[in-house]
Amino acid sequence: MIHMKKLRGPAWLAAAAAVAGLAGCGKTVVLNPAGDIAAQQGDLVVTATLLMLIVIVPVILLTLLFAWKYRQGNADAKYDPDWHHSTVLELVIWTVPLMIIIALGALTWIATHKLDPYRPLDRIDAQRALAADARPLEVEVVAMDWKWLFFYPEQGIATVNELAAPVDRPIRFKLTATSTMNAFYVPDLAGMIYAMPGMQTELNAVINKPGVFQGLASHYSGKGFSGMTFKFHGLSDAEFAQWIDKAKAEGKPLDKAAYLQLARPSERDPVQRFSSVEPDLYHRVLNRCVEDGQPCMHETMAKDARRGAAAAPAEAPAHAQHGAGGHHQ
Repeated sequence: MIHMKKLRGPAWLAAAAAVAGLAGCGKTVVLNPAGDIAAQQGDLVVTATLLMLIVIVPVILLTLLFAWKYRQGNADAKYDPDWHHSTVLELVIWTVPLMIIIALGALTWIATHKLDPYRPLDRIDAQRALAADARPLEVEVVAMDWKWLFFYPEQGIATVNELAAPVDRPIRFKLTATSTMNAFYVPDLAGMIYAMPGMQTELNAVINKPGVFQGLASHYSGKGFSGMTFKFHGLSDAEFAQWIDKAKAEGKPLDKAAYLQLARPSERDPVQRFSSVEPDLYHRVLNRCVEDGQPCMHETMAKDARRGAAAAPAEAPAHAQHGAGGHHQ
């Protein structure tokens, strides 16, 4: 991968300008993140930018050169109105962009598979491979109106608008939403991933540095969208255990009644912690059947599939007769 400190000359200046444009509020998170997946994505941005600059920089320089050389006051410039073709020039014009497109295509194809959010991690960072017995931290994410709910099934707790994970431990997110499609995004951790009602997406990532990082909703979802932010804490193993204990000590139980109250639209909610979670609550949220008497989506789809399978044999003779009739004609 290409790092900023290795850049030289005009390419360095152009890349620096790109960094300034991506910096936002003075913080170059995209190109200097705290997580390995985000770092690989940042390297991909730099590499793709440099490949495109192979064309962009010469074009800009030649445009300025031609404007200066063939200015009206330069009587020494060669005037050749009958010129119409150069084989060498045509080869350069077509070959260089074609090779850049091939390189970008290969780079994108490789990165698309390597950085697939559903793909389990195989390394902690560029220098350390993931241990064979490493267990990812499971986090179930629910995008609500307009807040984030996080379940920790292994630890048996839940939080609102606060997320934490141990440094250098893989994290496997499972994401859904209550009513409106949204996008989960922690720039220091990984790229954004959609959360949709009645569906589940996944994201595998790791945080490599301790600290407090910004998380947000990156997909517009209504009037409370701008306040739909949270803090992501990168902690040591001991600090993460203390954080879990604090939630269990200070929080309250999260049952269906508490969830339905929480699911009501609200804006800029403070951090909340829940000491326990009713069994299968996340799966009920995912299948849209938290309320009593409401059928779960996976059960309804299973019944529809069984009915379809039962009806198929009865329809087979009709299809067979139609096919035989067509053949006879």
